[in-house]
Amino acid sequence: MKHDAFDYEGIFPGRASRDRESAAPIEAWPTKGKLKHFDDPEYVPAPAPAPLAQTAQKREPSSSLLTSAGNWIRRRGHTLSFACLFLFSIILYLRPYELIPALSSLTSMAFYTGIVTLTVYFGTQLSLEGNLTARPKEINLIFLLAAAALLSMPMADSPADAWKTFSEMLLKTLVIFVVFVNVVRTELRMKMLLLLVLGVSIYLSISAINDYRAGVFGFGEMETRRIAGRIKGLFENSNDLALHLVTMAPIAVALGISSRNPLKKLAYFGVTGLMVAAVTVTFSRGGFIGLVAATFVLVRRLGKKNRVMTIGALVFAVILFVGFAPGAFSGRISTIFNFGADVTGSASQRTEVLKRSFWVMLRYPVFGVGIGNFRHKSPRNLETHNSYTQVGAELGIAAMVVYILFLVHPIRRMRLIEKQSDPKGDQRWYYYLSIGLQASLVGFMFSSFFGAVAYQWYVYYLVGYAVCLHRLHIMKFPPADGFARERWEAPFSKKTQKLIGGDTVTGTEPAQV
Repeated sequence: MKHDAFDYEGIFPGRASRDRESAAPIEAWPTKGKLKHFDDPEYVPAPAPAPLAQTAQKREPSSSLLTSAGNWIRRRGHTLSFACLFLFSIILYLRPYELIPALSSLTSMAFYTGIVTLTVYFGTQLSLEGNLTARPKEINLIFLLAAAALLSMPMADSPADAWKTFSEMLLKTLVIFVVFVNVVRTELRMKMLLLLVLGVSIYLSISAINDYRAGVFGFGEMETRRIAGRIKGLFENSNDLALHLVTMAPIAVALGISSRNPLKKLAYFGVTGLMVAAVTVTFSRGGFIGLVAATFVLVRRLGKKNRVMTIGALVFAVILFVGFAPGAFSGRISTIFNFGADVTGSASQRTEVLKRSFWVMLRYPVFGVGIGNFRHKSPRNLETHNSYTQVGAELGIAAMVVYILFLVHPIRRMRLIEKQSDPKGDQRWYYYLSIGLQASLVGFMFSSFFGAVAYQWYVYYLVGYAVCLHRLHIMKFPPADGFARERWEAPFSKKTQKLIGGDTVTGTEPAQV
């Protein structure tokens, strides 16, 4: 297993290890910003440990208090930043100025809340870590994606359109993603965000089902058959609504299985059924394919521990799905393979645009045609309806590779948590949530093949959950063997050492987050 693919310089404090023979505490020895294994060419051995009595004499009486304060700051820091992020997420998902008439004039509240969030975050981050952000691989990848977007602008057909797309979509998601990764550093914060988005999903699902039953339609070329999301913005398009629900359903399943409370299990599984029903009434072909892909991942990962129960649950779910699916749903899904059966012509139109996006990507392989500019090369001014070719055609082939790596790398993180966690012990929540996030990311990867959503918020929150869950798991359950610990843990930053009095405490237990 390769552990060097995951670096968290500046996020995790170095942890002490104990000498197996003498049980004397020794401190981690940093080399070039991270620890090296003994077989690494740059490996530098740690200095010999000082006797316990001598170590005790060097410490000031208040050192333990300073250290405790430093540990608390590292683990609980960014409290105000998280409060601002949580408020921003509420505005992003719920758009209260649409739901509450008294707030109808405050349509810019998300923008101003974002400014406040950034202001609080930057000040806190500089004081805690001495830098603007930690640098896990996902942060580096999204910076590369932003650089590709900027490089695509000078040669775009419409630089104005390129700047508008970058500033109003990609830049916002990039900045909030950076805040997300650095701020969500406790289980409570993670659970609060998950419950928020699940609550929004419940509202959207109930509204979608009620609108379908009441015959309230109004989206796209099939106005007599397709619903629109009750909340505008991210969810107004029925395909985008289906994509969002597809990514949330596996998380609900994971939380249901991880819970030991029967009532909570029943509630989470009920929410899952509600979201699946809502995906069905959207008549989204991309949503259906993403749902199948996510289900396959859940069955395969969960079935390793209890194959009989997993297969039984899958059969039961399929029976319910077939029994309750609308009569026209099967006809809609059949158009995936039979374009001639699609009376609206949308399937053949999307195929035509997909072929054009491939041609544009090959014609402009280095910098693309400019972010947000594909429609200038497209028939009838249409979008790509495919997130991968959207990035490839607008930003270049290299940027598309970066985007794919941004989606795949968090899945590797979740697989590692799954392998290292015990589903029956204290790591139960981490184990099942890592599987749920794997299924969510795979569901997005399949559904986004039918939607131009590469710059939208959906996947950036998912990747943020994965990165932060990985971070929390390492902090609470550090790897047991020395090789894994040395590869996965980074030493104290200079800023952190100042906070704890310039001295690291050896022999301490792993921080409980």
